[in-house]
Amino acid sequence: MPYLESIRVFLRVVELGSITSGGRDLRLTPAVASKRIKELETRLGTRLLNRTTRKLVPTEAGRLFYDQARVVVAALEEAEASLAGFSGQPRGTIRVTAPLGVGRRIVAPLVPRFCDQFPEVEVRLRLSDRRVDLFEEGLDAAFVLGTPDDSTMKLRKIAECERLLCASPSYLESRGTPQVPDDLIGQKHNCLLLRFPRSPEYFWVLQTPEGPQKLEVSGRFDADVADVLTDWAREGRGIVNVPRFEVEADLAAGRLVPVLPETPPLPVVFGILYPHRKLQDPKIQRFADFMVRQCRSFLGGN
Repeated sequence: MPYLESIRVFLRVVELGSITSGGRDLRLTPAVASKRIKELETRLGTRLLNRTTRKLVPTEAGRLFYDQARVVVAALEEAEASLAGFSGQPRGTIRVTAPLGVGRRIVAPLVPRFCDQFPEVEVRLRLSDRRVDLFEEGLDAAFVLGTPDDSTMKLRKIAECERLLCASPSYLESRGTPQVPDDLIGQKHNCLLLRFPRSPEYFWVLQTPEGPQKLEVSGRFDADVADVLTDWAREGRGIVNVPRFEVEADLAAGRLVPVLPETPPLPVVFGILYPHRKLQDPKIQRFADFMVRQCRSFLGGN
């Protein structure tokens, strides 16, 4: 068992890029995680990790061992999951990620309720608006806004979420209210963009009577966290493109008002994404079923 646990530590360190992050994910101190790595290297008789100026990277031997060990550990986890099906009581750890706004408002409040129903399951929730690779980061599932183009993944649709453009009354008073989509192009308006590596939002697509219209919008500043953009919009800094449920309170209070309501952005699919092989894992099945049902109930009330 200590050998297997050392392997698990090594896998998470490689996936997360540091001993501190890998250990924290497994609820180990950096000292204990470092000790496990050293024990593994001693047993294997070779160095597995090199430290660069920014992160830990596997050596050639470490990469080879990682590729093989990940397959073995995944097979073991699937075997354990299949046995859990016999008992009817899912157990184990679920690693899941979600966009920050959706995660804070919808997903996070539901996690303790799921764990109350299934006390032998642990959920490790990570919130980030950046795109993540489930395989590279060792995740079991991801809540997403949009439809990823990846045939190795199963997307369970939760809802189709209305999006809208909105800004503060003070911003529209100082800059003027756009009357047609083309008013957003150029320097007259400051469009607040969600940008990060591989971000799709370097443009906005609005629904018009002539069909979808793609706009190459721009702005003076952008961010990789959607909630920051909404904060800036409240402060009168620009126009933001968001799911309606994220700003319902602001709209009701008048802090934000819709912009171009007759030509709104295309709606976005909200769903939960997971590898096809996870379909046989009872804890993932139960988690997805619970979250889909509860998220639909939440969104139905907005």
